[in-house]
Amino acid sequence: MTETMIAVIGGSGIYDIDGLEGAQWSSVTSPWGTPSDQILTGRFDGVKMAFLPRHGRGHVHSPTDVPYRANIDALKRIGVTDVISVSACGSFRENMAPGDFVIVDQFIDRTFAREKSFFSSGCVAHVSVAHPTCPRLGDACESAAKAAGITVHRGGTYLAMEGPQFSSMAESKMYRDVWGCDVIGMTNMPEAKLAREAELCYASVAMVTDFDSWHPAHGAVDITEIIATLQGNSEKGRALVKGLPARLGAERAACPHGCDRALEFAIMTAPDKRDPALLAKLDAVAGRVLG
Repeated sequence: MTETMIAVIGGSGIYDIDGLEGAQWSSVTSPWGTPSDQILTGRFDGVKMAFLPRHGRGHVHSPTDVPYRANIDALKRIGVTDVISVSACGSFRENMAPGDFVIVDQFIDRTFAREKSFFSSGCVAHVSVAHPTCPRLGDACESAAKAAGITVHRGGTYLAMEGPQFSSMAESKMYRDVWGCDVIGMTNMPEAKLAREAELCYASVAMVTDFDSWHPAHGAVDITEIIATLQGNSEKGRALVKGLPARLGAERAACPHGCDRALEFAIMTAPDKRDPALLAKLDAVAGRVLG
């Protein structure tokens, strides 16, 4: 058994949790750069928690420029075991309406301008992301959402686009009708891939703000409407987050789905061929297998 530490990566409305004991903002140094912001840590219902503003307080990082590797590495360094991503999204489905939450279980990654791995020449590794989210964490998020009275949909494919512009109508229709995606956003990739490389359980809670541009009755995405919906979603998001400690507990066994053993057979580079400088940067992410 290990001690549970839940990390929530999300917007400013999510980390303002009443009742967080010993709340403290702290800077964490990472060899992968400076994280998006300081990390807020404390305890809720006796369980360690950490909150990281993905875009930084005041929304200073664009989706492309979020320091994803530094964020995941920093969370791993402070002892996080479980990561919950809370993010805004557009919906491709009539039944996934603005204000609803979707517990995402699959991704299509259309980003192209981001560093997507901790590993490279000098230490090559291949992890599986066939099932990129943790069902155990998904169960906890779904249960907490229902208890909070949130309309929640279990399962969905998230199209990760580069941004920062929203989709064209042609793209939106293709993602919906041809590719079969359910929601669209700009931030869950490469975040989910990096969490898997860091052997962290990861769940994605997508908060629907709009119908993207495919919907004939809604037209183009309106940022003012998105912000208004976001404000209501933030309150729901806080309610969901408050329900997680009781469901995950202060101690945790090994993940039944193997998220925390993702690197077991992933590293391909022979020990005598590994780059010492890269190994030093991997001390938190891959220390369990690199020794």
